[in-house]
Amino acid sequence: MSTSKADPTVPLRFVYTNQDFVTDVCRSSGNGPSPPAKFDADVQAGWTDRMARGLFRYNLGDLQTRILPGSRGYVAQLNIQRGAEKRKPQEILSIKQEFNAAQFNFNEINPEEIIFEMLNDTEGDTASPGSGRRQQPSRMVVLVNVSPLEFGHCLFVPDPSRCLPQVLTQFTIHAGIESVLLSSDTGFRVGFNSLGAFASVNHLHLHGYYMDHELKIESVRGKPLVPEKGFYRLLDFPVGFLFYTESEEVEEVARAICEVTDFLVDGNIAHNLFLTRGCSPFEHTQDKKNPGCSRKGVRICVWPRKSCFGAKEDSAFNVALCELAGHLPFKNKKDYELSTEKDVMDVIQKYVLPDGEIHSLEQQLTRLLMDF
Repeated sequence: MSTSKADPTVPLRFVYTNQDFVTDVCRSSGNGPSPPAKFDADVQAGWTDRMARGLFRYNLGDLQTRILPGSRGYVAQLNIQRGAEKRKPQEILSIKQEFNAAQFNFNEINPEEIIFEMLNDTEGDTASPGSGRRQQPSRMVVLVNVSPLEFGHCLFVPDPSRCLPQVLTQFTIHAGIESVLLSSDTGFRVGFNSLGAFASVNHLHLHGYYMDHELKIESVRGKPLVPEKGFYRLLDFPVGFLFYTESEEVEEVARAICEVTDFLVDGNIAHNLFLTRGCSPFEHTQDKKNPGCSRKGVRICVWPRKSCFGAKEDSAFNVALCELAGHLPFKNKKDYELSTEKDVMDVIQKYVLPDGEIHSLEQQLTRLLMDF
């Protein structure tokens, strides 16, 4: 059973097992909101408490939101304060840039920003070396993002004291997927920006936040590549790759994702990941009253993209994890009010890889995972 225990000497702990995963999630407005899972209740209560205590750079409030007309259903939100008051991004020169203790990192934060530490206490979850399982217990520290882009915006930082650079590890991917499975809210999202893909801090972390609007990425079909490893090709704009897992296959899919991201890092290819509740990429059966409502699994979108070292930021929005998924936090009112679907696609197009490069990656990654 999930527990959060207070201790004056250490941060709160959120202890869970695989039995706490929520497997019956649907995106449906017919029956009203379901009670929040323990994970959601603890994250949201901790986040709201820190906002009330003035630990954020600004008071988020209710964000103006509009759905851009068009087939892609882009969700635009106006967040002027984040653009103006967010910490200045670090200078990034390489996807493989080493951790630098002289730059800001999450060991320097106010300890009160920590909501809790996550620990999967499933028996055997820290099994023997070579099994693919976590070889030792690892800390996943969940803290508020003091420059939030949406309600509940938190950072998931694996054992901050290890000073890992912003390069994904299997444990980090695994824990990110588990956090989505622990949530009963279809609006809870998790994501990752590599160096060169608008990561602003070179200290390993994931983003997590709530955004209560449906995204097309939750249900778009995928082309099977290595379906036994949960690996598919995203065919719609922006093109990329898709993994899908339900609660029983998390470990194997996390390993496969790590193989792909390691391959991208080795090839100096920047990338963004976006994790969300979603339906199976090959799902044919749909509820006639609630088409595609099932969200019992997790979709992990992987977008290899052009690097942007030292590039100027677009005035309207940056192209990172949430923008590629269809969630657009705008930094100024004019662009928020006037931007069209075509305008958004034109901006994103500057950062996506050409079709030829994506096709080549598809072949290489397919071979990689078939041999894996």
